[in-house]
Amino acid sequence: MTTPSRSASGISAGIASYVLWGFLPAYFLLLPPTGPWEIVAWRIVLSLVFCLVILAVSRRIHSTFGLLRDRRNLVLTLLAGVLIYVNWQVFLVATLTGHVVESALGYFINPIVTIVLSVIFLGERLRTMQWVAIGFAGIAVVVLVVGYGAFPVYGLTLAASFGLYGLVKKKMGGRIGAVAGLTLETVWLVPIALIELVWVGATTGLTMGQNGAEHTLALALAGVVTAVPLLLFSAGTSRIPLSWMGFFQYITPTMQFIFGVYIMHEPMPAERFIGFALVWVGLAALLIDSVVYQRTRV
Repeated sequence: MTTPSRSASGISAGIASYVLWGFLPAYFLLLPPTGPWEIVAWRIVLSLVFCLVILAVSRRIHSTFGLLRDRRNLVLTLLAGVLIYVNWQVFLVATLTGHVVESALGYFINPIVTIVLSVIFLGERLRTMQWVAIGFAGIAVVVLVVGYGAFPVYGLTLAASFGLYGLVKKKMGGRIGAVAGLTLETVWLVPIALIELVWVGATTGLTMGQNGAEHTLALALAGVVTAVPLLLFSAGTSRIPLSWMGFFQYITPTMQFIFGVYIMHEPMPAERFIGFALVWVGLAALLIDSVVYQRTRV
């Protein structure tokens, strides 16, 4: 049974997770001259260190790595690791090359992508308003491609990678907790991170510790910045209905959109606004459908 205090803490944790994710573009723009490849490499390594510290304090290191004895867990954590790596890397490249607004588009589309994946892989059937949402999202992509003259590669890659990541996490069920999951996912990615660090070191040179104490501290916090929102997200989903978290998920792309348009002054021609407007109409249809569906189940 969900108590008022438990609901309040869940709401606070859920909102906090999405607000922190919304601030990520501003945080990553503090890190140049560090490039996106080095940032992601440190993000992987330092996230693993942060998670291992938590597991060591709670004495769960042995039980966490024991989860890999199950072949299913091994495969799912590997897949999740690859997908979250793609998401992190594309997001960093997009953010540091002036595509924050397109990243926001990806996360606005993500709920609709999740619905499509649930139909394809989980055999779920769509309600009418969900079909409407998918239709508006499809039209939006066409408008952006034809009117804006460029395919939203970053946005759609972010939506697809995070949608598939969510599907893999759904397949995991409740057997692997947030800290254990992130630990195992980043363990798989450490070889990639080391390769990236060696490559960056041999080409442009590593920036960690080379640009003053403030920059070094900011870069060193990459692990905490990565792990804390995920842990808050996990706390929120365990305390309140998932439908409530669904409403909160629009906080992140809204913050990113505002940041990209009004702080970074990224271009927003009419066709781009039209594309976003179509996505927002689709999301409104999803929200209405969710509210109506929840009421019919009460």
